[in-house]
Amino acid sequence: MWQRRLKLTVLTVTCVVSFAMATVIWMWNDRPSVEDIAWPAPPAPGDNRGTVIVTWLGVTTLLFDDGETQILIDGFFSRPTLSDILLRRPVDNDAPMINFAMNEYRMRHLAAIIPVHSHFDHAMDIGEIANRSSASVLGSESSANIARGAGVPEDQIVLAEPGQAYTFGEFEVTLLPSRHAPIGWRGAPPLPGTIDEPLVMPQPVGAMREGGSYAVLIRHPQGTAIVQGSAGFNSEPLEGVSADVVLLGIGGIGTLDIAFAEQFWHALVTSTGAKSVYPIHFDDFTKPFGEVVPWPGFLGDLGEIADWMETFRDRWDEDTALYLPRFGVPIALYEQSSSRT
Repeated sequence: MWQRRLKLTVLTVTCVVSFAMATVIWMWNDRPSVEDIAWPAPPAPGDNRGTVIVTWLGVTTLLFDDGETQILIDGFFSRPTLSDILLRRPVDNDAPMINFAMNEYRMRHLAAIIPVHSHFDHAMDIGEIANRSSASVLGSESSANIARGAGVPEDQIVLAEPGQAYTFGEFEVTLLPSRHAPIGWRGAPPLPGTIDEPLVMPQPVGAMREGGSYAVLIRHPQGTAIVQGSAGFNSEPLEGVSADVVLLGIGGIGTLDIAFAEQFWHALVTSTGAKSVYPIHFDDFTKPFGEVVPWPGFLGDLGEIADWMETFRDRWDEDTALYLPRFGVPIALYEQSSSRT
């Protein structure tokens, strides 16, 4: 009798576990498509070499280029896998991929590498990129310790003074104190804390702590852009700041509520008077570099977030255009298209 009960128990547990695994797999693979967002194509560069262009390279990696000087926001090419993250395995910089990305996107005039904070999906590769260029690493002490761990010379490392302008060619860059999206435990940022000594790779991704977050204000004679790399905000440093373009990190915002998302829009778009908005950080950073796949719907449906943004725009900022960047496709940053979604 007990043997029959044991077999029944084992069979029941097996069925429950199998069903749970199948459900998780289905939910993980139930993803929206970027093709479902019917926004106009971003303005393409013309023949004018001096036009400021920006190229989105996944997550929040952005290459600004005016033909003479390049500014790289973040620089995340190595892409640890989901298994690496969940199992807390040490990960290392992917040297061939870093070499490929820097060559493919012609990073020949890189003057500055600016991580918006020090999580792995923003700052993991900054030291290796700096070692392949003469670019300065501009950011927090935590970002500096990632660079130091990679052996970047100290004279290439600049500890950012919040609110101070730094000049690179015709670009003027100011880091404004901000906040990470409150998507961690009880509204905290994920992986809070600082990196207090040089971080030598390989390391588990959890070793790369936030280290403080910034909104990056990038001024140029042609216009002004704000890069908000995370869906958190600190409205006070943005008071009195105007911008033509906002590149808006929306990672995790779908797990929050629409009221928070509207406050986020107000702080970054309405208050700055931006006329063009580009969402970034909407793609799964566990996918290989170059593969753009939105996060599963249960982690925040990209289509629903796009609907939110259209609602906010129509309610508060009718003249603002919404564009979805395409991976690796240059955008003429200050040439707003006449088409409108």
